[in-house]
Amino acid sequence: MPFYSSLLALCCLLWACTFGNAAATQKRAVPPGFVTTNGRSFELDGKPFAFVGANAYWLPLLTTERDVDFTMQQIQGAGVKVVRIWAFNAINATELPTALETDLTYYQASMMLDAETYTHLRTQVWNSSEWTVNDGPQGLQRLDYVVSSAEKHDLKVILTFGNNWAAYGGIELYINWIYGAENATHDIFFTDPAIIASYQRYIKTIVERYQDSSTVFAWELVNEARCTGDILSAGPNCVPGSNTLKTWYQQQSDFVRGLDANHMITAGGEGQFFWAHPEEYWFDGSLVSDYNFNGQAGEDFDGDLQLPNLDFAVYHLYPQSWYPELDFPGSNFSVEDWGLGWITAAKANKPVVIEEFGLSGLQNKTDIYPSWVQHALDTGHAIMPWQFGVLGLTEDGGNRLIQYTDQIFRGVRCNFCNTIYPNQTQVWDIFTKAAKIQDERSG
Repeated sequence: MPFYSSLLALCCLLWACTFGNAAATQKRAVPPGFVTTNGRSFELDGKPFAFVGANAYWLPLLTTERDVDFTMQQIQGAGVKVVRIWAFNAINATELPTALETDLTYYQASMMLDAETYTHLRTQVWNSSEWTVNDGPQGLQRLDYVVSSAEKHDLKVILTFGNNWAAYGGIELYINWIYGAENATHDIFFTDPAIIASYQRYIKTIVERYQDSSTVFAWELVNEARCTGDILSAGPNCVPGSNTLKTWYQQQSDFVRGLDANHMITAGGEGQFFWAHPEEYWFDGSLVSDYNFNGQAGEDFDGDLQLPNLDFAVYHLYPQSWYPELDFPGSNFSVEDWGLGWITAAKANKPVVIEEFGLSGLQNKTDIYPSWVQHALDTGHAIMPWQFGVLGLTEDGGNRLIQYTDQIFRGVRCNFCNTIYPNQTQVWDIFTKAAKIQDERSG
C-alpha cells in the first residue's frame, strides 16, 4: 500500500481512538461581536460561525486607501469572512533608504539612529533589546486602516505577530540584534529570556492597539514556527520530544491571555506531528522517516493543542514543496491523496482551520482543490487558501515593486503563483461555492 494511503487509514484510526470520546472545550463568554469557540465550532453572538477565509498578508503593504478598500470589496464579494494579515514588518539598516524611497510599510527597523533621525522617522529602533515602535503614517497607521476597512466590509482579521522565515523581518532578526547570530541556532528565539521579553513587548504593542476591536478574529503567535529557519539551523535543545515549541506556545499564549481576555489565540503552526510511530517512505533505496510526523520540525500538533489558551487549531498544506523528491511524473505519489490524509489527521477537540494551502499550476488547482475543499467541509474545517489575488490595483499606475518577490504588475498583486484570481473562474468558483455552504451553516 502506498504510504499516502496508509497515512489516510492510520489517521482515521487515530482520530477515532484519540478524540472520538473526549470532551470538547468549553465556551468562553465574550462581548458582542467577538468570535469565540463552542466545542469544536466557532461562534459569533451565540450563533455558529463557519467560514471560508483568505490569506492577504500584503494588505498593509498597499500605500493607498483606495486599493485597500477595493481589495476588501473583492474579498467580501467572494463570500470570504476572515482575512489573515501580517501584523509585523521589520527592515535592516541597509534597507531603510529604499524603504523611504519606495514608501514601504514597516513597523520595525533593525538599526541604531541618532536622535534627530529617530525623532523624524518615529520608527522602531533597536539598541540592544530596546526599541520604540513606528506608529506613523508609514507604519502602524497603515495597519490601522486595514483593520478599519475590514470592519467597514464586515470582515474579521487574524493578526500574526511574527514570522519563522526571513521575509518581512522574521524572528532571526531578534537573534541577530539581541543575542547575536554567531554560533547561534534558530531555536534560541524560543528560549532566550531577552529575546522572549523583546518579542512580548512587540506583542503587547499590537494587542493593546486592537484589543477592543471585534474586527480582530484572533491573535496568531507566529507564522510556521519550526526548530530551524531560512538561515540558522536547529540546535540540540530543539529536537523531537524536547517540547521547545510547546513551552514557548504556552508562555506566549498565557502572556497574550493576560493582556486580553476576549480575543481567541492560535499558534500559527504548519501542523506537524510527533507520533510514536511516524510515517516512513521509500526514497532512493532507503526508508525515510517523515519530517511531518517524526517531531523533527519541533511541533506536536496533538500535544500543543492541549494548552488551555490556544483556542483553535491551524495547519498548512503544501505537499508539492514538502515532497519534491516524491512528486515527479511517473511516481506513485499522489498530491491529492496525501492532502486528504493530512486533512483527516488534523483533528482536535477545538475548532480546526486549514489556514494555508496551495498548489502550483492552474490544472492542479482545478483538479485537486475540489476534493480537498470538500473533505475539509465534510470534516468541519474552516478553509483559508493561500492566497487571495486581486485585479485592478491602481497605486503607482498599477506597477510597483514592493519587497522581495512581491510586486504589483499591471494592477495585479501576486506571490509565487499559488494565488487565486477572480478571472480563473473554475478555481474561483470552488471557493465561492464553499463560502456559500459555510454561510448556510452559520447563524
